[in-house]
Amino acid sequence: MKTYEHVYDILSKSPDFVTGESLAKSLGVSRTAIWKAIQTLQEQGIDITSVRKKGYYLEKGDILLPQDISKQLNIPVYFNPDSNSTQLDAKHGMEKNNPTPALYLASSQKAAKGRFERHFFASPQGGIYMSIHLKPNCHFEELPPYTMMAAAAIVKAIQRLTGINTEIKWVNDIYLNNKKMAGILTEAISSIESGRITDVIIGIGLNFSITDFPEELANKATSLFTSEKPSITRNQLISEIWRLFLTIPTSDLVKVYKEKSLVLDKQVTFEQAGKTYTGVAKEIGDKGQLLVLTDDGREKWL
Repeated sequence: MKTYEHVYDILSKSPDFVTGESLAKSLGVSRTAIWKAIQTLQEQGIDITSVRKKGYYLEKGDILLPQDISKQLNIPVYFNPDSNSTQLDAKHGMEKNNPTPALYLASSQKAAKGRFERHFFASPQGGIYMSIHLKPNCHFEELPPYTMMAAAAIVKAIQRLTGINTEIKWVNDIYLNNKKMAGILTEAISSIESGRITDVIIGIGLNFSITDFPEELANKATSLFTSEKPSITRNQLISEIWRLFLTIPTSDLVKVYKEKSLVLDKQVTFEQAGKTYTGVAKEIGDKGQLLVLTDDGREKWL
């Protein structure tokens, strides 16, 4: 760990101020090194109060600690502080033949994109941006419902760690208080020769502790934590999401997905072959299909 990471670790666990002298002594570095570490943390959005003769107190914020997450999950974790997109980071990792499964992290993204190449907002601080690279090596019809699994792992991890209830909007969005809090993008790479899915990259963008959204998103987006100090760290949530994803049986995650659905028994509108339909969402299949009973009495699987 770097000096600023050690300083963060000490401050995050302390209920009171910690003097620069005690920090320097415990880490075996100079007071100047401690001051530089504090500056680095503040540049990363950490709110630290400094009081003469009392030292430093961490008010709010955290930093990503890929080494700690890697130990928790027992998989490689790659952190890119200048990421354009963790999906691209994972694809570059594929080109380098990095081991799998592997997790790619960023504190923000310069060119974040969701489904259908849509741009999405990535906050400079307080967000979680990550992609996991898997190698399922199976035919398409055998592919696990990865998007459903990731969505279920998110809502289950949040419930376990915070007690906060979130819901899933079919097919890939997580909602809190009727506002979008997280989104999932799953991409697959196939081999024409074998007809098998060789690689899958699952990307997640999650608003963890964000207070300032662009005006056009203020009424649509929300954050897991808003004005209050988070009761957990991003590192804890990241580790718990992927621990659940990697260890809980697929059938159990699919069950959670259905239980946390925001659309079942609700009226929905959709377009198919250029025609608009309305109806009631009645069922979610084990592969993520949505069964809609249209207003004219027909059943349609989406």
